[in-house]
Amino acid sequence: MFPYWLLFSIFAVGSLEYRRRGNIGSQTGLLFLAAAAFVALMIGFRYEVGGDWGSYQRMFTETRYLALGPSLERGDPGYMFLNWLGQRLDLNIWFVNLTCALIFTWGLIKFARRQPSPWLAGLVAVPYLIIVVAMGYTRQAAAIGFILAALASLDRSEITLTSLLRLAFYVFGAVIFHKSAIIVLPLVAVSGSKNRFVTAGIMVALMAILYYLLVESAVDKLLSGYVAAGYESQGALVRSIMSLPPALLYLRFHKEFRLTEVQRKLWRNFALAAIATFALLMVSSASAAIDRLALYLIPLQMFVLSRLPEAFGNGERPNGQVVLAVIAYSAIIQFTWLNYAQNSGFWIPYKLFPLGTQFF
Repeated sequence: MFPYWLLFSIFAVGSLEYRRRGNIGSQTGLLFLAAAAFVALMIGFRYEVGGDWGSYQRMFTETRYLALGPSLERGDPGYMFLNWLGQRLDLNIWFVNLTCALIFTWGLIKFARRQPSPWLAGLVAVPYLIIVVAMGYTRQAAAIGFILAALASLDRSEITLTSLLRLAFYVFGAVIFHKSAIIVLPLVAVSGSKNRFVTAGIMVALMAILYYLLVESAVDKLLSGYVAAGYESQGALVRSIMSLPPALLYLRFHKEFRLTEVQRKLWRNFALAAIATFALLMVSSASAAIDRLALYLIPLQMFVLSRLPEAFGNGERPNGQVVLAVIAYSAIIQFTWLNYAQNSGFWIPYKLFPLGTQFF
């Protein structure tokens, strides 16, 4: 467990060290980039870590005997292309994992740097988004990286045509790694403070194009695998519950967060979606489908919890007690998951390429 707690400690120390500094730039220098590099390397060079490791290894092996076209048809095209390319370059699965880790970390840091406390935003991500999701769901981690980059780009007062095109690029990148990422588009479509009908129309058009190009062929499989079969995802309830407190906090205290109109509506949509996800889980048997959607709501936790010290601070100075409370809350989540989660054994012990059998 030591590597996981080392990762947590890096961001915890950063959160405490920089909490008194007034500008974001002082928190996003070389030390922050070094911490980001550690995150990417730890995710990318893991070995036999994560519940889906065996499935990903089989997918990588299969592409060795397939041409590019058939390889892309076997799964999400972005991810399968990396597998095909890794085989052609005579590399191991670490190449695929590291590339996806770099995409995820790029989006994570891009999003964190838009928050008043980037170190604290990174800390909130460590226990679950980084350790569980990024080290367990390689394809969806890459998709979430693109989604985080998209959310970071929506920090202006208005959604413009340029920002829409940028958003379309990010969401396209997310969808080619995991088709379920298309669910984020409706949450953004109604976030424009002006010309919202035009914005919504463009978003619907983009969603229709992405659906036709990338999602339509997989709908039957998704329905049979996630909904019709009622497949049970053991982490669904946990992920839904984790997003519930930030959602309620945001709806109660959003006026204290000093947001643009676009940000206010965007995170209102995320908060309502988090509450709806929890409610649906209580009445639906399709927990796996709801769980996959809940993963894209995890950024709400980073956004809300990292902004609480400023929301309850004194003027420009963040509230130190709230910083400590967020650190403690995140530590409890990490301790509980590592020690008591049913599937945590797939993450423990941490192994590192190329050592293979070396345990940490």
